[in-house]
Amino acid sequence: MIAPDRCPGRGLWPGTCAEEVRTVKELVELIARTLVDHPDLVEVNEIDGETSSIIELRVGKEDIGKIIGRQGAHARAIRTLLAAAGGKYRKRFTLEIID
Repeated sequence: MIAPDRCPGRGLWPGTCAEEVRTVKELVELIARTLVDHPDLVEVNEIDGETSSIIELRVGKEDIGKIIGRQGAHARAIRTLLAAAGGKYRKRFTLEIID
């Protein structure tokens, strides 16, 4: 548990702290909700395997471009973070953006 005074208002998303992200799924959800105009439409599912996991990301149709980013920059950045997390968990994470 995080002390209430440790991170007031300093989270990436209102009411959150970076330390509150405990799973890769939560990380992807936090990033996606931060990027889109309609955060209530963000859905993240994890299909967990023994050595790999697929992270399925769904957003509203009008927000798909914001998740992908110019020339795929946002999607590439999220995938880079998943690769780094994969090193920690000794697992391969694959991001699938579903429209």
